[in-house]
Amino acid sequence: MPKILVIRFSSIGDIVLASPVMRCLKKQLADAEVHFVTKSSFRMVTEHSPYIDKFFYFDEDLSVLIQDLKKENYDYVIDLHDNIRSNRIRRALKKKSYTINKLSVEKFLLTNFNINLMPGRHITKRSLDTVAELGVVDDGLGLDYFIPPGQRVNETDIPTSHQAGFLAVVIGANHFTKKLPVHKLQELCYKIEHPIILLGGKEDQSAGVQIASVDPVKIYNACGKFSLHESADLVRRSKLVVSHDTGMQYIACAFHKPVLAVWGGTSPRLDVEPYYGSAYTQTGVPIYENILLNLRCQPCSRFGSKTCPLEHFNCMEKQDIDALVSKVHERLRK
Repeated sequence: MPKILVIRFSSIGDIVLASPVMRCLKKQLADAEVHFVTKSSFRMVTEHSPYIDKFFYFDEDLSVLIQDLKKENYDYVIDLHDNIRSNRIRRALKKKSYTINKLSVEKFLLTNFNINLMPGRHITKRSLDTVAELGVVDDGLGLDYFIPPGQRVNETDIPTSHQAGFLAVVIGANHFTKKLPVHKLQELCYKIEHPIILLGGKEDQSAGVQIASVDPVKIYNACGKFSLHESADLVRRSKLVVSHDTGMQYIACAFHKPVLAVWGGTSPRLDVEPYYGSAYTQTGVPIYENILLNLRCQPCSRFGSKTCPLEHFNCMEKQDIDALVSKVHERLRK
């Protein structure tokens, strides 16, 4: 019975993108015991996964965590993060390990010099590559996200005007250059002829108020009002998701929701576009579409940044909102 530790400290999106590794390990290796270590702040993302047998959480003291991990006597360590902390854990445990190729040089060349040497292999597939030597293969089932019982949104918490169906617009993101400006989101939501629920964290509440103000009946500002699981449930219930490059975009993929992915400072050229798995097919229009301008300066960052390095923010300011609205309406009709 192999005992396996998987490491992925952050973030929400990256953990969801790595979820097939845990599923495939658990289902394909006979009697495998799969443990997972992440930051405490991200425990909600995986704590209800049926494919993880035991969890460890990192707060501040890595030495204490390492001592706890040493007691488990693992057979293998799968490092899906490859940073200073995960390297220290691997060295301390002294077990056979497999580490993801982060393609740091390729990403540096792409974001700094627009030289694209990326292999065109999605990060989820590269994560699965780390366990190939164990005989584990991609099952094609895409991403996982599990909402525990009792943590879904009550019907009464959704406005009556939205209970027959709604579009989810994810307005949040960790960094400024990943987000459409408020005035562009106002224009988008004003022109969409369908009920809309805005999703984001507490830090997005103020922007949500401004966006919803253009049509308070049609647009419901749910930013900061629901937990991560409840927000995921709203995504699950939606007809279509419009999202920046953020964790909720990949949660939408886990629920096989159609996604219009809006890209600014980052880009799908970093091999992080929406992912559904080869086993999921849909007739008609593709299940997702990348909305980006493909400017020479895009992507300017691997993760996004606080300001536009060139101070014009053309990647978002020049987004064609009318074209995006047309795509929304076309998909809603189908």
